[in-house]
Amino acid sequence: MAELKWYVVRSVSGQEKKAKTYMETEIGRHNLQELLPQVLIPVEKVFEMRNGKKRVRERNLYPGYIIIHSDVTHGEVLNIITSTPGVIGFLGDKEGKNTNAKPVPLSLNEVNRLLGVVDEAEEKTAELETPFTVGELVKVIDGPFNGFSGNVNEVFEERKKLNVIVKIFGRAQPVELSYTQVEKE
Repeated sequence: MAELKWYVVRSVSGQEKKAKTYMETEIGRHNLQELLPQVLIPVEKVFEMRNGKKRVRERNLYPGYIIIHSDVTHGEVLNIITSTPGVIGFLGDKEGKNTNAKPVPLSLNEVNRLLGVVDEAEEKTAELETPFTVGELVKVIDGPFNGFSGNVNEVFEERKKLNVIVKIFGRAQPVELSYTQVEKE
């Protein structure tokens, strides 16, 4: 019977997905899926504005870390994990040099907190990554005021709307716009 516990593996920042894919491929090739059933990279979805278009992007919650559910008492599994390209070692291991030390599993509280963060990130709606500030100059990119510029007068964070002062025919006019209708200048 496998002793499955949760561990944190340190990886080269930016290479977490590559390391995860390689690790899963090697585990599948050696038919050891029951000893390493889960490899997770905690991410959250965020909205960002690029060239006037709203895009959803995944952002890594813990850059440089991969969470695994594994039985590392099996020598072959431990060897596959530590020899994966882009993997530095287990968290708590001194700079990945202490290869004789047994990896320390996460406590139940830590696991629940980590997995809770992942669940919350999946459930909650994505947040706009670049909120606007009062007094900031913005350009309207959508709607009847397309092409106009103005200053942000109020920010309604909960509704994702802005009150922008736009000059129309030489007069300052307040206009309520959504985040997606403007971009920073």
